[in-house]
Amino acid sequence: MTPVRPGPRVPTATYRLQLQPAFPFAAAAAAVPYLASLGVSHLHLSPVLEAVPGSTHGYDVVDHARVRDELGGEDGLRALAGTAREHGLGLVVDIVPNHMAMAPRHNHALWEVLREGPASPYARWFDIDWEAQGGRVLLPVLGGPVGAEREHLVVDGDVLRYHEHAFPLRSGTGHLPLPELLDAQWYRPVWWRLARTEVNYRRFFSISELIGVRVEDPEVFDATHAKILQLLAEGVVDGLRVDHPDGLADPDGYLARLHEASGGRWTVVEKILADGERLPPSWPVAGTTGYDALRQVDGLFTDRAGAGELLAGYRRFAAPQTDRGGDWEATVRRAAYHVLTHELAAETDRLTRTAARLCASSPDLALRDRAPWALRTALVELLVRMRVYRPYASGDAAAVVTEEAAAEARHAFVVPEEAGAVDVVRRLLVDADGEVAGAAAGELRARFAQTASALRAKSVEDTAFYRYVPLLSATEVGGDPGRPGVSPEDFHAYCAGVQRDWPATGTVVSTHDTKRSADVRAALAVLTECPARWAQLLAEVTLPEEGVPDGQLAWAAWQTVFGLGPADEGRAEERVQGALLKHVREAGLYTSWTEQEPPYEEAVAAFVAAGPCGPPGERVAAFRKALEPHVRANVLGTALVHLTMPGVPDVYQGTEGEYRALVDPDNRRPVPFPPEAPGEKDAVTAAALRLRARRPGAFGTTATYTPLAAEGPAAPHCVAFARSAAVVTAVTRLSLRLAEAGGWRGTRLALPPGRWADVLTPGREFAGHARVADLFERLPVVLLERTDEG
Repeated sequence: MTPVRPGPRVPTATYRLQLQPAFPFAAAAAAVPYLASLGVSHLHLSPVLEAVPGSTHGYDVVDHARVRDELGGEDGLRALAGTAREHGLGLVVDIVPNHMAMAPRHNHALWEVLREGPASPYARWFDIDWEAQGGRVLLPVLGGPVGAEREHLVVDGDVLRYHEHAFPLRSGTGHLPLPELLDAQWYRPVWWRLARTEVNYRRFFSISELIGVRVEDPEVFDATHAKILQLLAEGVVDGLRVDHPDGLADPDGYLARLHEASGGRWTVVEKILADGERLPPSWPVAGTTGYDALRQVDGLFTDRAGAGELLAGYRRFAAPQTDRGGDWEATVRRAAYHVLTHELAAETDRLTRTAARLCASSPDLALRDRAPWALRTALVELLVRMRVYRPYASGDAAAVVTEEAAAEARHAFVVPEEAGAVDVVRRLLVDADGEVAGAAAGELRARFAQTASALRAKSVEDTAFYRYVPLLSATEVGGDPGRPGVSPEDFHAYCAGVQRDWPATGTVVSTHDTKRSADVRAALAVLTECPARWAQLLAEVTLPEEGVPDGQLAWAAWQTVFGLGPADEGRAEERVQGALLKHVREAGLYTSWTEQEPPYEEAVAAFVAAGPCGPPGERVAAFRKALEPHVRANVLGTALVHLTMPGVPDVYQGTEGEYRALVDPDNRRPVPFPPEAPGEKDAVTAAALRLRARRPGAFGTTATYTPLAAEGPAAPHCVAFARSAAVVTAVTRLSLRLAEAGGWRGTRLALPPGRWADVLTPGREFAGHARVADLFERLPVVLLERTDEG
């Protein structure tokens, strides 16, 4: 089927702003003149609908019908749009179809469901399993068992209060004693620790504070999208970013409905593609938000062979912990088992019940009488072997739930006869011949897909990325730490495919979700060019008497301070401590968010203060300073490649200049506009963005992408490409290896026909076979524009 592609106004480049009460619409409007001068065509706004008061991100929506008051309300958004239009800019807005905040006192729709139960007209909004927990919604909000918290549960008129929480009472129940009152409600407050095993509503991943929304229901879609669609229709908003479509029951149907309702506006989806996975070609979207591009760009500046040496050094340094984090595939598999039996245990139980119900009702004797425990084992064993986030209705489920995975899953059964449950489950999920129809079969496939996406995110991005740490820059959203390097040939092939299939897709290198900003990762990539020196340095600065909690954590801590580099005075230790506390809790090896171990966390804090952020850290700082020319080459190379490769680049707030940030909330803090001290990266970014704006045809949907090959002894260190025979980008790759090999040594780059002016250094021109040393005389990157076109 020929894919439908959005038509109206494709951005040339977008600029991401993180709106929050400390940075509302008015602050964004004040920044518009500066942002317009950069050369972007659109502002990309974080969610703008009503959210939980004080939210610093806006993904915890409570009311889809209102623009958020704390940001300035609808009038403030319209004023921002007007100011943007005056400066030639449009608006792209982030929308959150998958979930809302589980905050009844702010979420009116949820309040009504808790008050009226399944009979509420809003009950269809939320993905609640009313057959579980006695037909009541389990609310994991209590600080302990109900008995221990009873004195804090207070009836206040027709409201039940618990500290900052408030819940509605059913009519006529306020006079009842507390035990009877709790039994009379459509909900049951419980200890928060029960969330992972007993919660009976779909969550965003394993976050109990976010409840899944059923946008597959046309009425729910209409109610939750009316305001955004109005803003699109009235020209306030021009395009959309769709948050986490993988959580939806039917992403295919949702995106088709959104495309039709929005009039085909430019829309990108936050879809993580595994290595080799393609975006479903039938989706009527411009492409992804760009994490697939991030992996390619990062990989281009990573030495694959050096990354292997770094892994070997890590295994020696971190022993004996390497059995839990020295092999990528094994680390992911162990994390997946843990997540399914802990954080997502409730989701696994619901999926098992759905499969058992479908088998019990099947007239096919091959499906009936399957024990729930066998079905559960089969589901778990298939889920942990998923190589992608989820299957889709538009795709081939057999290519995702593979026979190879099924063969492995059968070996998990002690009793061979029970291994047939794997074949039963796979048959239900794949159903290539359409033998298993009906609502129950559809529910099983949708819930399997939703559980698979939550599992992939939690086990890979939120667990394995914190357990497998040979190279922190590779443990990034969309990344593949098992294969951290990308060859120039593979990079060119990727770009050619994007220009051919998804020319208006989004591209990113830093976002609000990246665990480290692009500049931090660019610095870390240099370590793959000097792995032996790094390992030796860590052996010297990490002394047993300094109370190292474990080798794995120490390795990650030293890389964190190396990547961050010189930080703002007085806050460097605070920022590193915050990032590493999150690191050890996400890893879940010695402490976690739900099972915190204060002695271990205190040992981590003491080590960080005495080592990486103490006197030994000065040696790491000196090591980084000596490598600064190579860090610079990676930083500028990453920026220029991102801004000129196929797709629509999204510049995260502040990253037009030097921007070194760690995991959120560090990367979501407000930034000054204009920047206080612009430097080289600011100049490169502005020049590239202005060139995109000046020559949209060279970068747009009908542009061409042509790799350019250098010739000479250092040819592999020059990566170059032309866009529509009008613009040439060339960057230095692996500059430390290049310097150690003797430099460019006469290497030349054959430019396309014509005369070429240096955009970054006015006054310089090139033609024919240019000496690479001349191209990179001032900067490790060059951006050329053809000047003799007829």
